[in-house]
Amino acid sequence: MDNQPIVIDNKLITRVVAAVVVIGVLLWLGSHLFKTVPVGHVGVATLFGSVRDHIYREGLHIPVHPLYKWHLYDARQKTHKESAEVPSQDQLITQMEVSVQFRINQEMAAQILKNTGTATALRDVHLVPLLRGMVRDQGKTIKRAEDFFLDTTVEQLKASMTAGLQTDLSAKGLIVDKVIIRDIRLPKFIMQAIERKKEREQEAAREKAELERYKTEQQKKIASAQAERQAAEEEAARRRLIADAQAYEIQKINDAVANNPAYIKLEALKALQSISKDPAAKIYFLNSDSPMPLPLMHMGGAESK
Repeated sequence: MDNQPIVIDNKLITRVVAAVVVIGVLLWLGSHLFKTVPVGHVGVATLFGSVRDHIYREGLHIPVHPLYKWHLYDARQKTHKESAEVPSQDQLITQMEVSVQFRINQEMAAQILKNTGTATALRDVHLVPLLRGMVRDQGKTIKRAEDFFLDTTVEQLKASMTAGLQTDLSAKGLIVDKVIIRDIRLPKFIMQAIERKKEREQEAAREKAELERYKTEQQKKIASAQAERQAAEEEAARRRLIADAQAYEIQKINDAVANNPAYIKLEALKALQSISKDPAAKIYFLNSDSPMPLPLMHMGGAESK
């Protein structure tokens, strides 16, 4: 069998290549005619190195120029932490740790790209140096290092740094929400002095509490003694009333006896009548003329023998 030469159809190849190129171009154009901006982000486009002023917010954008180059910025809140050595007016160095909560201004995303670049560059170029210098400068307003622990000092530092950062960074496209002082570490010897002061204050508080407890116990004892004294006074008053009543009764009896001599004779006769019932027989002679008919003679018992 003879070998047949392979005939290549150049026109067919050209048409196939052209079709592939057209399909590729269409696919490329189709994928570049829309842009999706993620949640919490904002997009800025450039065309041949020129920044477009239009801001693309989160969501789907279609159609867009297929030759755009995209730059995305995370517009959600971020936190930057900074630690610095802060000298006070007494020349002592205090270690301070602060945090700044910030976010980019979405409306200025195109300006940020033109003037600074990425969001990271925006933070490093503008926020970080300004914050470091401001923290050190704020320390110069503090007379003594231990004043950093005062609540008024902390609030003053936070308010001052927040206002300063907001004023200086707003034009750069950064919005500062809050400055937080996370930690303050004074020189070691001051910390030791503060600890000793706290211990003395705690000891004084314990002694005060003990004194208050003692006072309370003494007040209870005084109240109890007063109650007992009042009860004793009431009992004495009650006894005086009874004694007065008995004395009054005796006085009345004495008055009655003094005014009625026959009453004594009657009582004497009653007494003799009771005596006469005694088993030891006795004989009594009475003086009837006497106001008190007492026995004149006692006969009986051993004398009668």
